[in-house]
Amino acid sequence: MAKRIHLTELGCIACEELSELGAGKEGWLVNNPNLLCALDSQSLALANRFLILIVNWGDPDAPRVKIRPDLSPIEAESITAIEWLVFDDVRVVVAGTSCGYLLVYSVSGDLIHKQMVHPSRILKLRIRGTKKDLMQETSSEEICIVLPGIIARFDGSNIQSMLEKWFQEKNTNFWDQKSRKGDQEDTGSSYERLPYQIWNVNKNGVCVDATVTGIMPPPLLEHQSSQRYYCAVTIGEDAVISAYRLSEDRGRSLVGAILSKVVPAAASTIASFSKLIWRSNDQSPKRKPEPKTQSFARASSLTCIKDYPRKGEKLTLSPSGTLAAITDSLGRILLLDTQALVVVRLWKGYRDASCVFMEMLAKKDKGKSVMQTEPVKSDYCLCLAIHAPRKGIIEVWQMRTGPRLLTIQCAKGSKLLQPAYRFGSNSSSSPYIPLEVFLLNGDSGQVSMLNRSLS
Repeated sequence: MAKRIHLTELGCIACEELSELGAGKEGWLVNNPNLLCALDSQSLALANRFLILIVNWGDPDAPRVKIRPDLSPIEAESITAIEWLVFDDVRVVVAGTSCGYLLVYSVSGDLIHKQMVHPSRILKLRIRGTKKDLMQETSSEEICIVLPGIIARFDGSNIQSMLEKWFQEKNTNFWDQKSRKGDQEDTGSSYERLPYQIWNVNKNGVCVDATVTGIMPPPLLEHQSSQRYYCAVTIGEDAVISAYRLSEDRGRSLVGAILSKVVPAAASTIASFSKLIWRSNDQSPKRKPEPKTQSFARASSLTCIKDYPRKGEKLTLSPSGTLAAITDSLGRILLLDTQALVVVRLWKGYRDASCVFMEMLAKKDKGKSVMQTEPVKSDYCLCLAIHAPRKGIIEVWQMRTGPRLLTIQCAKGSKLLQPAYRFGSNSSSSPYIPLEVFLLNGDSGQVSMLNRSLS
């Protein structure tokens, strides 16, 4: 009987430039907490504290791109999160810093956008979207930014408009690039500020990971309004799981409203008085203005699970946002229904595990037409891939309560990765693109894909 092959080798990222990120040492890919990875359909972006390296694993002869962001040495600023943004043919790299800045770079290394989100360490960048269909009444595409105890949300349409404008100006004003480049060497004040929402979600303790799961109905006793409400799930040390209802309303209490008026006025008065006493020399360098922070919108706690000493560690959201896989400090994996806010499944004995959702081809009906060779969405079933590094295996389980479908041996020092969400993909005219999972072997540099078929 022929041995089943569950991995398909696609390419390799091995190159000399990887030595700057620690490559060459055993376990360099998984043992360095400062090393970040983000996968695209043909490229891999790796980042350490001060460098971003883009490698095309599909074409070994393609040039590698090094990006060294202009970070603040005074604040010891570093890169803390990285992800790809894909709009049709437009591909950019998004990075978050320890000072709360959001940076957007082109694949050639040009800085497209820089914006302060909140003066705190950016922990995670989540890019996702839901399409309007029979199960989803509304569509939503967004970038979710996670900070300690804080969630921020950028609408995908605003970022897409900004990127289209930038690339259009770059193509039409190519001859004036040098002068424009010199004008952009400031802290980001010359960039158009993108609108976003931000919420404080530390009522049940500071979160280490979080996500916006989707749009939810308003409270029962609240009048209908045009504003949207979002559901957010957070995990952390104090509360393993917490859920919040996020409102677009930035209404504050009376005390907050008074402080918002009094504090800036007092600060302005003190600053003016200090200038009268200590007149600064006109030749002294001028300090660049501090970016203004946005006030928080309303966040109402829905529920939380506290189970000391259990701590939430990692969170993964399904494509529809209805399921979330959460790993904890006791080696367990919890499958959460994000709509009912109930844990529907539990796995034990998976310390240091990581999870990603994927779609696999289910067994086709025998009565299906032979002429229909291209798989459609209904041919796939949602699964959860669990990478257990201590066991050296990857397990694939069918959702929600299905059996274990696969067990795959993997090399030590490997990492599960998933291509970035593609904005505007999966239209009715284009073939369905399933959710895929890739395996990166850090020691060999080999990139492989988990096969979608069980046969």
